[in-house]
Amino acid sequence: MRFRLHPLQQKLSLLATKVLSKATVDAKIGQHIWPAWIAMFCLGALTVLSFAPFSWYLLAPVLVIPLLYCFFYCEPRQSAILGFAYGAGLFLTGTHWLYISIHIFGQVPWFLAVLLMVTLVFIMAVYYAAIGFFISTTSRRKPWIFLAVAPTTWIIFEWLRGWLLTGFPWMTLGYSQIDSPLAGFGPIAGIYGVSLIAVTSASAIMIFLILSSTRRYMVLCIAIVPWFIGGVLRTIDWTEVAGPPVRATVVQGGVPQDRKWLREQFRPTLELYRSSLIQNADSDLVLWPEVAIPAVIDQVGSYIETLQSDISKVNTTLLLGILERDESLTHVYNSVIALDGLSLQSYKKRHLVPFGEYFPVPDSIREWMRMMNLPFSDISPGVSVQPLLRMPDGNALSVAICYEDAYAAEQLYALPDATILINVSNDAWFGDSIAPHQHLQIARMRALEVGRYVIRATNNGISAFISPDGDLIQTGEQFRYATITEDVVPRTGVTPYTVVGNRLVITFSLVISGFFALRTRLRN
Repeated sequence: MRFRLHPLQQKLSLLATKVLSKATVDAKIGQHIWPAWIAMFCLGALTVLSFAPFSWYLLAPVLVIPLLYCFFYCEPRQSAILGFAYGAGLFLTGTHWLYISIHIFGQVPWFLAVLLMVTLVFIMAVYYAAIGFFISTTSRRKPWIFLAVAPTTWIIFEWLRGWLLTGFPWMTLGYSQIDSPLAGFGPIAGIYGVSLIAVTSASAIMIFLILSSTRRYMVLCIAIVPWFIGGVLRTIDWTEVAGPPVRATVVQGGVPQDRKWLREQFRPTLELYRSSLIQNADSDLVLWPEVAIPAVIDQVGSYIETLQSDISKVNTTLLLGILERDESLTHVYNSVIALDGLSLQSYKKRHLVPFGEYFPVPDSIREWMRMMNLPFSDISPGVSVQPLLRMPDGNALSVAICYEDAYAAEQLYALPDATILINVSNDAWFGDSIAPHQHLQIARMRALEVGRYVIRATNNGISAFISPDGDLIQTGEQFRYATITEDVVPRTGVTPYTVVGNRLVITFSLVISGFFALRTRLRN
């Protein structure tokens, strides 16, 4: 297990300590709130370095400590202000790529793109304001109550922002720990369990620094021991082999996003993907990205028939992303279809992207968007529980399209039947930003939580094979056409998280935070 800070991490941590020392003291006595606000904003911005592609995972708990220090000493209103600053810094730097997808590729006017991005940052920052307010109100500068309330409150609001108003679980702290010993808690308690342990460790270190009694060493044990336990848990193999290896090939088309839907690019795209299928005829499974074929399926019926003919000759299963329509032609779905030479199976995306695949705005606003030549047609969601896609050899495939894989609990319906997880995406929307790396990090956590291999295909990266312990086996080079092949072993069985989902961690957090909140209220 690695516990030594990278030299640059040491410098950043030292710099943060120097910058924050006066600001946090001032916040403690209720003075000079603006310097403290700026310091917390910078702290949130620095926390992004703990996530992919930087992955300096120790920075996450280290940089949370000064924020928790403020929550401990400040009044609730000040804590809310500083929590908002931290959240704003975290999401402005961590999701700045929204501007690229909305303006550069979505061709939305820059002012509207900035407005949408800032609105999201504001909403996300409000959650951290609520965290600060609740912790300060409940703990009342009592170290042991703070140690119980701070981590559980943090996790409650991370969970809330993961589903409230359709949810946006990006930047959940636990993702930063995918390469740390704390990831060992993933198969037991999921992403929120990893977050809980990380914030508990940070809270315990903060309490250790302010206590003067001998009990401070007990708190230090609370901070350190989980890292060793997590390291041991990472060695446990929670699931078992379910059958012979499946030879799988991922095709990364590398078609630039600004050319994907051009008329002159359509025929070359069809030829590109069909040739990849023929060239990998020895694979049991071939996977193409989200909407690899830029059309509605009823528009390319002859092409689908040709693919079925090709597949019947080589005994391969092909999964490809394409749009579908219902019989009335009024609903369009973002789908993945499975072709095996004889039959066609379909999975329809269930969790859609607001302002990307549907527009939750009044009809008058839709008309304004139409006049500005902006997208305004909604994609329809598929039903919440759908049959798994099945290969002729009996393997069951659980599919997540795009950022559906960020909603861990929504994928559990497919288990334990699913033997392999499939993720297709089109991260070309985010250009050469940190977003594709963050998305890959999320997919790694899904593999770890349920003990299954993940096969991931994206239009221009980052395509990958991920092992059941969340490690990267092989990745495709970004922004290029690539095919990567790997023998993937189907898995069966369940992890504890597969059985209980988020219920264990969330119930525990609600009970602990609720108990101390009620206790504080009664004593006041």
